[in-house]
Amino acid sequence: VAVLGALWQALSGQEPETAAVGGPAAAPAVQQPAPCGAVEEPDGPAYEVLYLLEAAEPAVARLREHLDGLGDSLVVVGGDGLWNVHVHVDDPGAAVEAGVEAGRPYRIRITHFGDERRRRTPAERAQRAVVAVVPGEGLAALCGEAGATTVLAPPGAAPDADGLAAAIRRAHAREVVLLTGGPDQRAAAHAAAERARADGVRVAVIPTRSAVQGLAALAVHDPEGSFDEDVVAMTSAAGATRYAELAVAERQSFTSAGICQAGDVLGLIDGDVAVIGSALAETAEAVLARMLGSGGELVTLVLGPDAPDALAERLEAYVQHGHLAVDTVTYQGGRHSAPLLIGVE
Repeated sequence: VAVLGALWQALSGQEPETAAVGGPAAAPAVQQPAPCGAVEEPDGPAYEVLYLLEAAEPAVARLREHLDGLGDSLVVVGGDGLWNVHVHVDDPGAAVEAGVEAGRPYRIRITHFGDERRRRTPAERAQRAVVAVVPGEGLAALCGEAGATTVLAPPGAAPDADGLAAAIRRAHAREVVLLTGGPDQRAAAHAAAERARADGVRVAVIPTRSAVQGLAALAVHDPEGSFDEDVVAMTSAAGATRYAELAVAERQSFTSAGICQAGDVLGLIDGDVAVIGSALAETAEAVLARMLGSGGELVTLVLGPDAPDALAERLEAYVQHGHLAVDTVTYQGGRHSAPLLIGVE
């Protein structure tokens, strides 16, 4: 009874009446919880603000102090220049502006709690999940932070239908969006989807050809919207993302860009070899020049485990110097990832 009374007090903002002191008929010390319909609206902030932030640690310390004065439920976690920010405020614009002062916020999401409560009524509630096939552990962690159930598929070890079907079951949802990691995984993805549909799960397969297309699809995923609209938006985002991969040639061979030797750096754009170079950075710049020649708004760089730390800074500076209106975001692909993945949206 004490716990229920404390819960009612926290939700209603009211203080329990003082208990009468005396005989056996004295009132209980804690009031009974009010019926659900009689509970008043919470007095807390009206908006939830979330965003990723690229910023230095000293700037993040100042941001914490600023946001702490704007609202409550403040959480700022991360490191190495990338932070995840969460806060409840009455002025969401001020919370975003504080992020702009600290660094570069992106993937901003603002939710009004009244709208959120309406969306979560039993008649409209949707239980949806995303299952993503990714090549590297760093990408798996990144997609996991975005709420996806991940399937790790290192090069040469594509998951089979059984593994994907198990991932769909692990997601434990009535609706599932499945992001394939490449063309060699489509058959297994469709077979796993058919098995899940036989169990009553609604599944849509988005045939992404690269991990960067999967990241673009995840960025626009809306679990509260309609299933069809969500699938269309994610498919459009993936399709609007050109992708490239840098790899090291293992032997001499003929390519669409000419003859390569063992040890050469190959720049593949949309699956075809477009550039042959001798160094990772110079080849990456040549690939970016070709990809941005037809325009773009956002460049995504996914660094492999052996990529030098200075590579990201060099490529970010290259993009900024030649394309002032284009933003750049960098992630660590982790073990099993290619030396460099590039996406242009």
